[in-house]
Amino acid sequence: MTCNAPALDRVFFEVGPFTIYWYGVIIATGAFLGLYLATKESDRLGLKKDLMVDLVVFAIPIAIISARIYYVIFEWENYVGQPWWKIFAVWEGGIAIHGALIGSVLTAIIYARVKKVSFWQLADIAAPSLILGQAIGRWGNFMNQEAHGGPISESAYQSFHQYLPDFIMNQMCIDGVMYHPTFLYESVWNILVLILLLVLRRKNPLRGNVFLTYIIAYSVGRFFIEGMRTDSLYGGGLRAAQVMSIILIIGSIGLMIYRRKSGIADKHYDGKKVNRK
Repeated sequence: MTCNAPALDRVFFEVGPFTIYWYGVIIATGAFLGLYLATKESDRLGLKKDLMVDLVVFAIPIAIISARIYYVIFEWENYVGQPWWKIFAVWEGGIAIHGALIGSVLTAIIYARVKKVSFWQLADIAAPSLILGQAIGRWGNFMNQEAHGGPISESAYQSFHQYLPDFIMNQMCIDGVMYHPTFLYESVWNILVLILLLVLRRKNPLRGNVFLTYIIAYSVGRFFIEGMRTDSLYGGGLRAAQVMSIILIIGSIGLMIYRRKSGIADKHYDGKKVNRK
């Protein structure tokens, strides 16, 4: 399907050599709203108000660094022969959610031990915030015209045109070709996962199950959506994100079962605050 539409400006603000891109603004917005959601829940549970704020102060920069490292490792051939600073140019796009997740989880484990609090309690509180940040962050990919799928057919174009606003259709018109807005598919899926997590924690599940459900649900959607993308990182026959999704799904289900049967998960998400009728 061919098209001809102007792209949105990637620059949010520019003064002389100082430039702020929409990508960074959207990522920061997702992080801020996620932090707000986590601090409100932490406060509701009677935890220290600065507990989640301090965690985020450490976790966000480490997550960004690990996300970039993960991406660059799989895309190393694209940086050979480029200026060295391109490796650090996250404002141009190119961070991997799985890398960010690895970095943030490791940070949270260490943080929990230092603060002498339950990692699983922190993880359960943070899970809805993480998926909210991911849902918003995908719109940064939209502004950069990345994380899209393959070209769409004429019939698909007509269907999309009935339901999607023009600004999305126009932005997915790249070099005269209309592409699947897989960034949108994942953003919508993440919102559905967010709703699932908010409902689940009202049911007062065993501690850790909210976070593990987040990992499972997000990975299921990511596996299928990743198969539609044209800019995926490859790690063999399957795409890297698909392989990681399978590992996370199996690992999370196994860990959930093990924690329940072994008695390790002996506390509920919020036994005091949730009405158990």
